[in-house]
Amino acid sequence: CLFAELLFYTRRWEAVQLRFRILAGKPKVNLLNKDYIFDQKFTLTMLSATGTEFVATGLQKDDLFFGDISTLYKGQNTIVDLKIDSHSSVSTKVTVKNLMPSAKAVISFKIPDHKSGKLDVQYVHPHATLNSSIGLNPTPLLDLSATIGSQTVSLGGEVGFDTASSSLTKYNAGISFNKPDFSAALMLEDKGESLRATYVHTVNPTTSVGAELIRRFSNHANSFTIGSSYSVDPFTTVKTRLSNNGKAGMVVQREWRPKSLITLSAEYDSKAVNSSPRVGLALALKP
Repeated sequence: CLFAELLFYTRRWEAVQLRFRILAGKPKVNLLNKDYIFDQKFTLTMLSATGTEFVATGLQKDDLFFGDISTLYKGQNTIVDLKIDSHSSVSTKVTVKNLMPSAKAVISFKIPDHKSGKLDVQYVHPHATLNSSIGLNPTPLLDLSATIGSQTVSLGGEVGFDTASSSLTKYNAGISFNKPDFSAALMLEDKGESLRATYVHTVNPTTSVGAELIRRFSNHANSFTIGSSYSVDPFTTVKTRLSNNGKAGMVVQREWRPKSLITLSAEYDSKAVNSSPRVGLALALKP
């Protein structure tokens, strides 16, 4: 699907980037969402002598199994990412860097979906970023996102346009304020229908806490999630989160060898008393 990225960077957030990936107006906050997986996932990464990277991924979700094999080649100015999944779909993404100063172009498409082609042009400046995206079909979707600011304050927004219906598919805006020990952001999403506020505070080098509040104007509903991250030692991290809907989650992640991770996730829904807690396991192997 077509998407645009709105990135707000911070320097300290547990590997904590405050990264907003706006996808249909739904940003992801690393502290509260990253590594929470409630299925069984296995990832194996291999590197060739030429630097080409091969990645095999398997995902067991309920009674269904999904898998894919991808290869990533990095040249001096070109990156080619090719992926084949268990549904016989072939996805290709070609990135051309240094197309012009501070700019790069990305072409992606999927076979056999002939309407999936997309061209992205990205411009990155120390105080501004611009990303434009257009579908490579007769009635394309157009996306445009931009951010301006500094390491302390950033302001950004995105807009999507459907040429087939001549209508706006999305428009979102956000502002973030970042300091070495905390980061806060406020985003207007869903075509102005909801307001999202996030805050993450680095208590000390091993502990971070965060909160997210969402206000939906259409039904005057509020929802919130609080979470924490604690580094037990340089190789072990424990995360927790609690939502107002009664769901409590926990993640334990261990780097048992360099770049290889084992992650155990669990979530309990206090309102679903007749259901068992959800448990997930992810294993990532990388040389």
